[in-house]
Amino acid sequence: MWKSKVWNLTLLSTILRRRPTLLSISHFQSNSTSPFPSPSFSTISRISNFDFLGNPSFSGKTFCSESAEKSHVHVRCWSCGNVANGSLFLFCDSCRSIQPLDQSVDYFQIFGLERKYDIGVENLEGKYKDWQKKLHPDLVHSKSEKERGFAAEQSARVIDAYRTLSKPLLRAIYIMSLEGVDVDEEETLSDPELLSEILEIREAVEEAADSQELNQIQSQMQEKLDHWSNSFANAFQCRKFEEALNSIRRMTYYQRVNEEIVKKL
Repeated sequence: MWKSKVWNLTLLSTILRRRPTLLSISHFQSNSTSPFPSPSFSTISRISNFDFLGNPSFSGKTFCSESAEKSHVHVRCWSCGNVANGSLFLFCDSCRSIQPLDQSVDYFQIFGLERKYDIGVENLEGKYKDWQKKLHPDLVHSKSEKERGFAAEQSARVIDAYRTLSKPLLRAIYIMSLEGVDVDEEETLSDPELLSEILEIREAVEEAADSQELNQIQSQMQEKLDHWSNSFANAFQCRKFEEALNSIRRMTYYQRVNEEIVKKL
């Protein structure tokens, strides 16, 4: 019985070693029925960088703002030459031309937010729609191919930013990357207590008789997610990154349970 239990825990650890993902728009559906569609969470890809040997990494360099390096440079509109008012220059208010993608602008800047974990997500959707009214590719169909390309890239990045910041787990992983802290997405969970807990929860999900029982389990998972989200916020604020990473691990596993429940409902 004990050996069976150990084997189950090892198997569970292997099964659950799925990499947490950051959401990224793989392409923009310009033929949407609505000019300002609400973001769909069905298009998912992994955001990864690769070093010169081809090894995957999750470097903060990709997202970290380089505004300090560029602060002395006056950014001008490619179309009319108007000088940008501030570091965020996605759209020219003078000639209404969409600007080239600037990777140094992070997701928090796009939404005019302070770079911190606890943000008011209730205001994200409104700002997202405001950006899409300016950047959506359907609005520049009569413009040059160059500007249509800018629109597709900018719109896709705003969608990615909205998806990432609106989800606590994705926001936690992203803000850690901005601090240059790698999230080891291949790490095997080795905490026997947590492994045992997850195994029992998965069994409960499998054996749930009806949607009411599944909803009860889902409610319990949400409480755990909220708890570890708060733990992450406290650890990150105190710059206790090891504790923050532990909170991310917990959030990841409980989120996966929730995803399994959704599939069964």
